[in-house]
Amino acid sequence: MLKKLQLVTGLCLTGIVVTMKSAEAIPSLNRVELPATTVEEVVSQAATQQTVIIINEVRANPTESGVEVILQTLQGEQLQITNRSAENNFIADIPNAQLLLPSGDGFTFTSQNPVEGITEISVFNLDNNTIRVTVTGAASVPIVELFDSPEEGLIFAIAGAVASTPSPQPQAEAESEIPPAQPSTQGDQQIELVVTGQQDGYRVREGSTATRTDTPLRDIPASIQVIPRQILEDQNTIRIQDALENVSGINKRGNYGGTDAGAYLIRGFVLDGNYRNGFRDNNQLTTVDPANIERIEVLKGPASVLYGQLEPGGIINVVTKQPLSTPYYSVDLNVGNYAFYRSSFDLSGPLTEDGSLLYRLNVAYQNSGSFRDFNFTERLLIAPVITWNLSDRTSVTFDFEYLDNRFRFDRGLPSTDGSPTPIPISRYLGYPDLSIRETPAFRVGYRFEHEFSDNWQFRNALSISSTRETGVAAFGQAPLLEGRLRRINASNIDATRENYTLQTELTGKLNTGSIGHQLLLGLELSRNTNITNFSESISLPPIDVFNPNYNPVGLPNLSDPRLAIDFDADNLYFRTDALGIYLQDQITLTDNLKLLIGGRFDTTEYDADIFGSLRNQSDTAFSPRAGIVYQPIEPISLYASYSSSFRPVIGFSQAGTPFEPATGTQYEIGIKADITEQLSATLAAFEITKSNITTPDPDNFNFLIQVGEQRSRGIEFDMTGEILPGWRIITSYTYTDAIVTKDNRIAVGNRFFNVPQHAASLWTTYEIQQGSLQGLGLGLGLYYVGDRFADNQNTSTMVNYFRTDSAIYYKRDNWRLGLNIRNLFNTTYYETSQSRNIIYPGAPFTVIGSFSIQF
Repeated sequence: MLKKLQLVTGLCLTGIVVTMKSAEAIPSLNRVELPATTVEEVVSQAATQQTVIIINEVRANPTESGVEVILQTLQGEQLQITNRSAENNFIADIPNAQLLLPSGDGFTFTSQNPVEGITEISVFNLDNNTIRVTVTGAASVPIVELFDSPEEGLIFAIAGAVASTPSPQPQAEAESEIPPAQPSTQGDQQIELVVTGQQDGYRVREGSTATRTDTPLRDIPASIQVIPRQILEDQNTIRIQDALENVSGINKRGNYGGTDAGAYLIRGFVLDGNYRNGFRDNNQLTTVDPANIERIEVLKGPASVLYGQLEPGGIINVVTKQPLSTPYYSVDLNVGNYAFYRSSFDLSGPLTEDGSLLYRLNVAYQNSGSFRDFNFTERLLIAPVITWNLSDRTSVTFDFEYLDNRFRFDRGLPSTDGSPTPIPISRYLGYPDLSIRETPAFRVGYRFEHEFSDNWQFRNALSISSTRETGVAAFGQAPLLEGRLRRINASNIDATRENYTLQTELTGKLNTGSIGHQLLLGLELSRNTNITNFSESISLPPIDVFNPNYNPVGLPNLSDPRLAIDFDADNLYFRTDALGIYLQDQITLTDNLKLLIGGRFDTTEYDADIFGSLRNQSDTAFSPRAGIVYQPIEPISLYASYSSSFRPVIGFSQAGTPFEPATGTQYEIGIKADITEQLSATLAAFEITKSNITTPDPDNFNFLIQVGEQRSRGIEFDMTGEILPGWRIITSYTYTDAIVTKDNRIAVGNRFFNVPQHAASLWTTYEIQQGSLQGLGLGLGLYYVGDRFADNQNTSTMVNYFRTDSAIYYKRDNWRLGLNIRNLFNTTYYETSQSRNIIYPGAPFTVIGSFSIQF
C-alpha cells in the first residue's frame, strides 16, 4: 500500500515548526531511540540500516488553498526527514531516497511562485543517497507540518499566505501543532507548475559514461560535461557539433562530405565516431540526428579502462530517449532560410493498463538547402523503443533506429599560400551533377537488466550498427595548379561499415568494515567490419576556383560505364575482433574521501584484404585508471587522477616486426564546485602524452618506425546551471597546448591541426517568471575560437573568429514559439578542415523559426 507523509507550509516570521501526527505516526529523527548522541550519528546509523528508496514520479494536484506536490513511493513509512532553515528557506533532507524514472534517469521538480508568499519549491537529488526539498518563502521561513496518511506517496501540501501582510507571531515551540493554512484573503490564484520527466534545467548531477554506474559527477575524479535536452531545445540544435561548442576542449575535425558527419578532437586527439548508450557507434562517416537524443555526455581523457581501444582524448556518448511511464506527445515544426524545413514528433507512454509495457517513438524529416551553392540535405529518422518491465526488478528494452541521409558531396575550399583561398564561402568546387551520395544507417539492440537485490544488479546488452554509403562524387583535394585550378576526379563508392558489440556487466555494493565499495565487473565482445568497393577513378577537367564552369565539354554522366563498380574485383576489407574484461571499484573511505581504481585487459585481432594484399595482426593491452576525490567542505571536490589508453597500429617495420599499439597516458588535477544547488563548475588541468606513433624510418623512408610522440597539456573551465530563477547559463574556456614532440616527418613543436590554443563559449537564456510577459525568453550565445592550422605541417591557418548567436521564444501552456539566429552579425569564418585543401567554412547569418506543442 502506498504511504503518505504530508507537509503543510504557510508563513511565519519567527521560525519553523515541525510536528508529526496520524494513526501511523512516523517518528522524527530527534525522537528515534538509537544508541547515538547527535543528529549526525542518527542519520549515519539510519543510512547504514536502510536501502535506497526510489521515488519514481512527481505530480501536482491543485487544492482549495494551494497545491499538493506528490512524491510517489511504495515505501513512505521508511522515509525519515531532517530539516533546517537558512534565510527564507525551509530545507528538508530525505536520506536513503532517490528521484529516479523507471528508465533509471534522475530528474528534478521545480515550481516558481506557486502561491502567494511562496517563491519557489524544488525537489532534487542532493547526492546518490539523499533527496533535498527546499521551500522558499517570500518574506520569511515557511511553517511546515508533517503527518502521515495511508493512501499514497510523500505529499507536500503547499498553502499560500493567510494575508498579504502577515501579523507577527510569537516564536513557536518545536513540538507545537500548526492548524491547516487557510486560503489567501485575495482568493485562489492560478498556479503554474513545472513538472518534467527529464532533467530540468541545464545542470545534470549524475552521469554514467565515466564509470558505467549512476554516480554523482562531483564524486568522479575526471572532467565530465553533460549537455541535457534542455540546451538542445533552447539552441534548436540541428547538428550535435553545434551543441558540443558549449563544452571546453572539443573541436570538429572535418565535416565529411559537407555533412555533419566527421571526427572530433578532444584535448587535441581524434575521436573517430561517437558512442551511443555506451556502445561504439560506427565511425566518422556516421551522422547523428538530435531528435532522438536525451543528453550528450562528454568524458575527457583516456577511457580505454571501460571502452577499449581509443585515442587518449576522451569520448562523446550520446544517450538516447527512453520510454516514459506517463503519456507524452510532442510535435515540432521548423522553417528557416536556405530553404530549411524540418518536422518531428515524439510519442511515449504505456501500452498496457498495468504499465508493464512502455513505448517511445521519435520520427523526424528534414529537407534543406545550404549557403553552399548546389548543396542540399534530405534526412529521415525513425526511432522506436519498447521497454517490457517483466517485474519490479527485471526489464528488457529493445531499440531500433533508421536514419537515411541524402546529400550533395562537398569537399569545401582549398588553401592558397598560407590561408583559405580568398573566394566566396558559398562557392562549390566540384561537379554537382556527379556528386550525390546517400548514407542509410541502421541501429538495433536490446538491454536486459535485473536486480538481484537493492545492492546487486546484472546487465546484458547488444548493439548492432550498420552504415552504408553509396553514390558518385566528383571533387578535388590536391593542391591548386597555377594557383587557381582545382583538379577533379570522379568515382563511385559502395561501402558498408558494421559494428557488433555485446556487453555483460555485474554491479554491486558492499562494505569492508567502514569502507564502502561499488564494484563493476564487465565483459565486452565486439566485431567491426568495413567493406569498401570502388569504381574506376575518372579524371575530369579542372575547375577554375575564381571562375568555375560546371558544364565543360566532355563531362560524363552518372550512367558512364567507367563509374560502374566491379564487386568481384579486389577492393578493401577490414575486420577487427576484440575481447575486453574490465574491473572497477569506487571506494568510499569516508563521506568526503573517495577512490576510483580500475583496469581493463583487451585482446584484438585484425584482418585485412587491401586490394588483394592480405594482412593479419594480433595485439593485447592493459589499461589502468586511478583517481582520488577529496571534499573538504560539502560543495567542493578536489580530485587527481591517472588514466591510460591504447589503440592498435596496423603494419610492420622493415624487420617484419608488427607494430605495438599506440599508448596514451594522462595526469589530471581539478576542482569541482557546487556554487549553488542549481549551478556547478569544473576547473581541470591535464597533460596527455601519446607514444608509439609511426613516423618514416630515417634509414629507409619506404618503412615506418614507432618513435613519434605527441603531447597535449592545458586548462579547461566549464560552468553550467541556473544563476537565478529563469536565468540559465553554460559557459566554458579552454587553453590547449597540443604539439608534436618527436617525429621524423613533422617538425617538432608543430601544433595539432584544428586545435586552437584559446577558445571560449557562453550561452545564456532568461525567461520571465511572472507578470503579463511570463513565458517570454531571450537567449544569447558568444563563441570565440583562436587561430588554428588546417594541417599538421602548419602550412595553412584558419584565423580566429568571434560569433554571436541569439534566440527569442515564448511559452504558454503546452506550446512554444521560438526564433533562433546563428551568426547574428554575419561573420565570415572557417569551421574546420580535413587538410590544407579541404577547409569547410562556417554558415553566415542563419535564422530558424520553430513551433512546438506537447500533449
